[in-house]
Amino acid sequence: MAKYDFDGSIGYLLFIKVSDRKLISQYFHDFSKEKIYNLSEKEFHNKNKNNLIPLPFKLWPYEGKLFILFLGIWCLFGIFILGSASWWVASKEMGDWTYYIKRQLLWYIPSLTIALIIFQTNIRDLLKISKFIFYIMIILVAATILFGTTVNGSSRWLVIGPLQIQPSELIKPIAILEAANIFAHWNLVKNEKKFVSIFLFGLLIFLIMLQPNLSTAGLIGGLFWIMALCGDVRIKTLGSVASFGFFSAYLSILRNEYQRLRVISFLNPWSDAEGNGYQLIQSLLAIGSGGLLGQGYGLSMQKLQYLPIQSTDFIYAIFAEEFGLVGSIFLLGFLATLSYLILRITLKCRNNYTKLVATGCGTLLIGQSLMHIAVTTGSMPTTGLPLPFVSYGGNSLLASSIISALLLRCSIESTGLIGTLRARKTIN
Repeated sequence: MAKYDFDGSIGYLLFIKVSDRKLISQYFHDFSKEKIYNLSEKEFHNKNKNNLIPLPFKLWPYEGKLFILFLGIWCLFGIFILGSASWWVASKEMGDWTYYIKRQLLWYIPSLTIALIIFQTNIRDLLKISKFIFYIMIILVAATILFGTTVNGSSRWLVIGPLQIQPSELIKPIAILEAANIFAHWNLVKNEKKFVSIFLFGLLIFLIMLQPNLSTAGLIGGLFWIMALCGDVRIKTLGSVASFGFFSAYLSILRNEYQRLRVISFLNPWSDAEGNGYQLIQSLLAIGSGGLLGQGYGLSMQKLQYLPIQSTDFIYAIFAEEFGLVGSIFLLGFLATLSYLILRITLKCRNNYTKLVATGCGTLLIGQSLMHIAVTTGSMPTTGLPLPFVSYGGNSLLASSIISALLLRCSIESTGLIGTLRARKTIN
């Protein structure tokens, strides 16, 4: 029986579906049977070097095929919703109703380019360089506190020439990789390395809170916590970390006046309807006026400069007004189906590293989406979290694209045909 060793996982040709065996044979038609059995990683990449994707689409697992289909629908849906939410403000303030759409489409060029590079790179290679990039990103996050541009009371942006970058957004995919590095084999890691990693994670969250940006700090903290849970860190330890995190958030709210006012307005926005509660009230009015079927695409009234930040932090409210309860249920169903698909990808991963990377990617994509919806519906205090692939913003689009590329890479590596490929033939 021909036996393969793919990245430390043993798979047998006997158990490969007949259709898959035919596809593999057709793809390597110019190789003899013996060479296919002993195909090295270098030979495989030479065979596939002229392709944009590292593995022929026919050989992808069905989860990967479905995920890229869902991703395309999500991006297309995002452009249409952004166009509806932004055209009035763009026309009034910029003199061009397509201003935000054109800028968002321009951001797709670097986002998809970098995502393709990530997709073509082994997860193991990305894990090797993640620490160095993680250090750089922490320095950039710290730089926003000292030199950043302040918007709405928070210093999140660094202006570098013609570009505005948001390090706290761009560090998200790097945080996933670095967390996977430490939590994949937590019980085998030396205590010194554990301490350094946990210190860096805590430092990152602390720096983001100093901006202050409590929502992103909470999201990244939740990401680390979930990945640690999946990495078999003790529940007692995780409970202590969670308690410390809630206490830190409480101190941040007490320290920052605008955060405290946001929490108060969240509890009762009508107590200050013309002040701190105005944005949430307008969001609730938009969602409520959508009714069962909505006002219709492009017919939202709240986007006519009644609802502030309607194309970024509150874009879901415009969607709910135009598509109503039915559209909102459809969107939640879409996210639920995507969650199940990501879970399937995670379960099929062949090692702890890719399992944790897939877990982290799913946590950020789905978790951030749900937090955005919770904010606009008044279920959470008002925060500045965009809806991935829908809200306007190049940094958010770039981070979400990289995260999606990582998740898709995990899916195709689960086939055992790419990644750290070491194939050998033995006779039992």
